[in-house]
Amino acid sequence: MKEFELIKKYFTEQAVNRKDVVLGIGDDCALLTPAERQNIAVTTDTLVAGVHFPHETEPRAIGHKAIAVNLSDLAAMGAEPSWISVAITLPEIDETWVGEFCAGVFELCEYYNVQLVGGDTTQGPLSITVTAQGLIPFDKHISRSGAKAGDWLYVTGEIGDAALAIKHYYGKIELSKETLTATYQRLNYPKPRVLAGQALREYASAAIDLSDGVLSDLEHIRKASNVGVNIVLEDLPLSNELIDTLGHEAAIELALQGGDDYELLFTVSADNKVGMETALANVGVKVTCIGQLNATSKVTTTLNSEVTQINAIGFEHFSAKDNSHER
Repeated sequence: MKEFELIKKYFTEQAVNRKDVVLGIGDDCALLTPAERQNIAVTTDTLVAGVHFPHETEPRAIGHKAIAVNLSDLAAMGAEPSWISVAITLPEIDETWVGEFCAGVFELCEYYNVQLVGGDTTQGPLSITVTAQGLIPFDKHISRSGAKAGDWLYVTGEIGDAALAIKHYYGKIELSKETLTATYQRLNYPKPRVLAGQALREYASAAIDLSDGVLSDLEHIRKASNVGVNIVLEDLPLSNELIDTLGHEAAIELALQGGDDYELLFTVSADNKVGMETALANVGVKVTCIGQLNATSKVTTTLNSEVTQINAIGFEHFSAKDNSHER
């Protein structure tokens, strides 16, 4: 099968057909018509085999995750996801693999009413690059730079389970069948917090999605907003599987440094706390307050009101350490 036959067979058949797509797949460019008084949010992420997912990951999970991580970026800005383009590099054409990959892509696209409008296919080591675009009403976007001293720090869902699954995949720990099943879902089928992000437009002062770990991603908010923060370690939302497997202290460290959570980390003023918690409850998303911002330029951590040192760092590409998927 040749490139254009592959595209026609697997990438043009989709359930979503948005009215704002004038011209989709099949030409040199897509033509899109956004609604009036809407900003367009654009994000791009690349997933590389062996770096962002283990080589043996099933293709449906890869397709799902490739879309989910981009929709998570849009969610952090408060955007409604609308269009995506996918560039995929394949070692060879395996129709079964491509069919399963597309199933993962289109399942998530259909759920969030996102249309695939273009992309590219090439031959080489397996990698997937997705560009996602979404719509935000004028002056309603959430940035990383709006946090202020006194704001409260929140996170959606639970954190650390995906990093636990990574440890299992790389032979650093042996998980029970039940724990592996639960953490596998968190690692390979993350749920982008799209509705939560849109609800936060009216309440959050800053936000970011958790891809590289709480400590790394929080640092982006802290530096952009020029604030300090204290994290209350006993308030971190950890699963029973994570605590039972590692113990509470090691679970805390992994949750702070582990990546691939794709939850939202955000700040909110004291005046907006109650409204935010109500809005997030209305869309069925659990949120947890894990700390407070201050006027220093430091990150501190406390455990049971005692200042505590944590030996944890977030994931960073091109670090001095081996650049592998393992966090």
